[in-house]
Amino acid sequence: MPGITVEGIHKSFGATAVLKGISLTMAEGEFLALVGPSGCGKTTLLRIIAGLEAADAGSIRIAGRDVTRLRAADRDIAMVFQNYALYPHLTVAENLAVPLVMRRMNAWQRAPLLGRFAPGHTSQRAAITTRVRDAAEMLRIGHLLDRRPAQLSGGQRQRVALGRALVREPRAFLMDEPLSNLDAELRASTRREIVELHRQAGVTTVYVTHDQVEAMTMADRVAVMMGGELLQLGTPRAVYEQPADLRVAGFLGSPRINTLAVQATPGRLRLGALELPLAPQTDAGTALTLGLRPEALRLASPGSAAPGLPVRVEHLEYLGAELLVHARMANAEAALVARLPLAEAAGLAVGAATTLAADWGAALLFDAAGRRVGMALKQQAHV
Repeated sequence: MPGITVEGIHKSFGATAVLKGISLTMAEGEFLALVGPSGCGKTTLLRIIAGLEAADAGSIRIAGRDVTRLRAADRDIAMVFQNYALYPHLTVAENLAVPLVMRRMNAWQRAPLLGRFAPGHTSQRAAITTRVRDAAEMLRIGHLLDRRPAQLSGGQRQRVALGRALVREPRAFLMDEPLSNLDAELRASTRREIVELHRQAGVTTVYVTHDQVEAMTMADRVAVMMGGELLQLGTPRAVYEQPADLRVAGFLGSPRINTLAVQATPGRLRLGALELPLAPQTDAGTALTLGLRPEALRLASPGSAAPGLPVRVEHLEYLGAELLVHARMANAEAALVARLPLAEAAGLAVGAATTLAADWGAALLFDAAGRRVGMALKQQAHV
């Protein structure tokens, strides 16, 4: 059974089209990351799934049930917000209990003073307390149950927000950039905690982020969005290694993918006067863009017969075990970036002339519209 199905979702605010026919299906228990730059429509899509925004067209199904016209409260989902959305006057235990109290207890049982005399109050309260303590122990915040949000760190507040979603045992978790307010160290540790929470709960999770590291390290599949469109949906490895669009290739990866303007000639590919060992599957004379990830570049070995890229080093970035080498080909608009092991780049200096060799098997080729173009790796090449 699909966990969540989104079909043909359109949404405009005035004359601005924010979502342009988004369709995707998430398997039950899947962790899907919606990733893209600010303004791409990912948060709007999440809010439409949650029922906080109404779509102009299209439908939403959760666990096989059409929820398109249902209120958010009736969709059986739990949402974790960027700003935690905790009640400042309640303790951690009370914050965790809120969704259970609202869901399991009637108005008479919830009454502040007289509710304790209502039939079933005691048993419901005991069950809620047990569920709250179980969730708190899972998230390692059991020792914080008597504190209020103002007494917690950012990471602790985020765990409380996650726990409040967890206790509901919903059909789906929806998370809107929940780590954006945390520092780098907390982000890394909380990423692991969210993934572990998802594994234990086994609940379909939609996670919105603009941070590609979060998307690539946490999700089963990644949906890359730009300009209100879904550009590609696949596993993190697939969208990184086999991007279907130049925009996807440029967005994923740090540093960004290197791009070079190349020309298709009969059975070959040329970069200026250099013939590359690649045969594009396109018409001769076509202007194309060649993409090379920084890790696909290295320093050429002396005497190598394979074609290399002659460059001059402009900048070096020390990253501990690695070095980012920024170098430029003659008359090129943009510098190339190579990610090299530190030992391999020993002695390299700014201003030095050198040659970069490429893993041509990892090269990517795109047409003028940014669509992926097929190509074959040739065994022999020359300048």
